[in-house]
Amino acid sequence: MTIWIILGITLVLMLLILSLYNGLITLKNRVEEAMSDMDVQLKRRYDLIPNLLETVKGYAAHEQGTLEKVIAARNSAMSISSADIEHKLEAENALSSSLKSIFALSESYPDLKANQNFLELQRELSDTEDKIMASRRFYNGNVRDFNTKLQIFPTNLINKMLGFSAYKFYELADASQKENIKVKF
Repeated sequence: MTIWIILGITLVLMLLILSLYNGLITLKNRVEEAMSDMDVQLKRRYDLIPNLLETVKGYAAHEQGTLEKVIAARNSAMSISSADIEHKLEAENALSSSLKSIFALSESYPDLKANQNFLELQRELSDTEDKIMASRRFYNGNVRDFNTKLQIFPTNLINKMLGFSAYKFYELADASQKENIKVKF
């Protein structure tokens, strides 16, 4: 009789662990899917930036430092693998910050502000930034769900044994990135 009780308890524990494991795998895949969705939008941004910079160069040739910062930030962000989430998020923050300076720069050049190519690129980039923001929210929501699942009982008792660890949220690296760019004439 006791052998059946032990087998029953063992079976229940195995089913519980299997269920928890499958739940964690599902949530982990959602986080990775969210990061992949963000990568699609980031790629679109990377493709738009060179066109934007070429348009700006024609009008603001002496603003080379600003343009070089955007190019360096883009190259840095593109070179980091999505698997390295922490560094990828930092690089994307730097790129977002440098792009703000390009649009602030346009305020100093009325002809540039009126240029149809610039306006279309600015609109496309703005649309892409909105999609990136939505992707970041989607990513953070999935990270929240996954991290919560890791922390609640009984998953918190076995998550390390199963090889799971928390993901990092997407957030701004420092408070200065939350501030608007100041335009001076």
